[in-house]
Amino acid sequence: MSSTSQKHKDFVAEPMGEKAVMALAGIGEVLGKRLEEKGFDKAYVVLGQFLVLKKDEELFRDWLKDVCGANVKQQGDCYGCLKEWCDAFL
Repeated sequence: MSSTSQKHKDFVAEPMGEKAVMALAGIGEVLGKRLEEKGFDKAYVVLGQFLVLKKDEELFRDWLKDVCGANVKQQGDCYGCLKEWCDAFL
């Protein structure tokens, strides 16, 4: 697995609170706006979907691709970020 980004490290270092969806690793301005338009405006809303999908990597990646057009790297970065956050805080 590739090394994690600073954005990833910052995200998993503390409780999620009200962080914007763009705080998630792999989610930049373009994907963030697409997610916001679909109602996923906060990182915790995306976390909710992650949990509904039972933290399943394939299902989450497919969902992220379908909802905002995330590429394979973006899907993996976001999945890894949420998985590590859950491992630390849930």
